[in-house]
Order: sequence, then structure tokens, then C-alpha cells
Amino acid sequence: MDQASYPILEFDERRDAIVRPELIIKPVHAPQRCVLCFFAEAIERLLTQYPYWEIGRLPTEGRSWPLYSVEYEGETLCLVQAQVGGPCAAAQMEELYAMGCRRFLACGSCGVLREDLPAGHIILPAAAIRDEGTSYHYLPPSRELVLDQKIVSAMEAVLAEWKIPYVTGKTWTTDAVYRETRARAKRRIAEGCVSVEMECATWAAVARYLGAEFGQILYAGDSLGGEQWDMRNFTRLTDVREQILQLTMSACLQIFPVKTD
Repeated sequence: MDQASYPILEFDERRDAIVRPELIIKPVHAPQRCVLCFFAEAIERLLTQYPYWEIGRLPTEGRSWPLYSVEYEGETLCLVQAQVGGPCAAAQMEELYAMGCRRFLACGSCGVLREDLPAGHIILPAAAIRDEGTSYHYLPPSRELVLDQKIVSAMEAVLAEWKIPYVTGKTWTTDAVYRETRARAKRRIAEGCVSVEMECATWAAVARYLGAEFGQILYAGDSLGGEQWDMRNFTRLTDVREQILQLTMSACLQIFPVKTD
């Protein structure tokens, strides 16, 4: 295959990007540990229970997103609402890194490719199929990306301690939520994927590029494992979403030992 024919494969290892986060982002003294959470209502609920401060904002075209420093279980860590899709996820992590964050734990939902995984079941991605575009600007082309196994093992230990059932496996990261065809899903299942989402491979690639640490906790949402798509009302699992955010906050403190913030 002539890689020059495909722009997505033209990996450029040089780091002298024309536009860089430090040209846009005002530096702040952010805690190094950061939780990225997709659940707006769970974040709002948590902020009513713990002391917090807004320490910065991450700008986007539509609005700017607050970055919180939260006092949780006697320690501080950053909390921010995660953005959907590879490009936004990458830009957000780069900007958080420019603010001082170095160790990231993300929580979100995903589609499942196995019918035996009920809605709300915890999934730990151990590797991600790079069926998106953004990661190819951060790492050389490859079919998949293995996540930091020390972090995955640490998350497994936390879940075992909490006695929470989970499955560890490969996830399928894709940009095109409406192009998850049956043939592609079957191919991903054959490759060992248990879930499908839109950010894991991107975040893992950006973290590796930056020299940061990253792990992710997902909960089973809609099902693509049967003959027909089943939404399973996964966005209405409010209690599950709040519990997973609390779990991720605690896991972030346990997995990443205290360093000088």
C-alpha cells in the first residue's frame, strides 16, 4: 500500500505545531490528577457534596468548560466534563496538560458488542482499535493501541476491592457513530472487542505523545450485540452514572500516588 496516497497515514513526528495549547491556554496551578467525566448531571450532583473551586476554563466555539479542583476524600484532583469525539478529546487533553494535569482517568458509557453484558456493567479497556482519525496525528499508524497495563491492573484491583463485577477487554474506537455497520461490528467482535466508543484510542495516543498517564472506566450502554440495536435507555441510569463518577474519583486517588502538584 502506498502510504503517500492516504493523508491519514502521513505521520509527522515533529513537535513544532503551528498552533499549540500554550498559545491559547492561560497557565493555572492545576492538580496533576484529573478525572474526565461525560456525565453532566453526575458532575453537578457531586459538586453539591464536596468543596470545589473553579480554577480555569477550556474554550470551545460554543462555550467554555469549567475546570474544577475538588477536595475529595481529603485530597484534591481536577474534574472536567469530557468532550465527545476524538478531535475534541485530544484538544481537551492537550489543554489540560498545558494547565498542569499529568495523570488522567476517564469515565463514560459505551456500546457493547456482547449480548451477555447488561446495561450498567463495568468495562475496562485494555486495548483500543484505532478506527478513528485523531490518534494517527500523535502516534505512527497501527491497527490497535495497548493501554498502560499497570493502570489497567490497578483499576482491576480497585474494582475487586469494591466488589464490583467488571470485564476487561478490547474496545473499538470510531469516529462515525452512524456507520457502525453489521459487517464492521462482526469484524471487531472477531478481533476481540467487547465495546465501542469514540475517544479511548485518541486519549491513549495523546497521553503517550505527551508523556502523561491515562486509563478509562466505561459502563455498558446500548447493545449492538444482537440482530437489532437496543438502546436500553442507558442514559437514564442516573444512579449508575453517579456511582461510576464516585468510583473513578476514588480510583484516581488510589491508582496515582501523590506527587508534587
